[in-house]
Amino acid sequence: MSQRETATFGAGCFWGVQARFDRLGGVIETMVGYAGGTTKTPSYQDVCTGRTGHAEVVQVTFDPDRIGYDQLLEAFWECHDPTTLNRQGPDIGTQYRSVIFTHDDTQARRAAASKDALDRSGRLRRPVVTEIVPAGPFWPAEAYHQKYLEKRSGVGALP
Repeated sequence: MSQRETATFGAGCFWGVQARFDRLGGVIETMVGYAGGTTKTPSYQDVCTGRTGHAEVVQVTFDPDRIGYDQLLEAFWECHDPTTLNRQGPDIGTQYRSVIFTHDDTQARRAAASKDALDRSGRLRRPVVTEIVPAGPFWPAEAYHQKYLEKRSGVGALP
């Protein structure tokens, strides 16, 4: 049986983020949901008010022998604009913030190093505003949100 680790990322609307991670070899499973807030078992409607403190996130279960956490971080940086505070494209609000929820000290160190390297790289015109915080409770989103783009397009994950 393969090893399993968990990573959790918020990068705007979770539909496209899930599709991006689903394309990666070594990713065993993805699930969209809510993290970082104060309300237990929040609904999509609750999170959309901006009052629960949750971010829309994708929880990624991966095989570290097939894909490393650093590769997941690269995909995270590439799938959104980490320089916009509480916004991704037309989606505005704290639920769309750029955030990495770390599951252990190693992930926290690697996420911070990755963020610092991206900031120093000169690739971005503005500073990275991504939060890096310890993971707390993860609340799965409603069933209709799971694999949403895949269900709507009928062709699987997007490029």
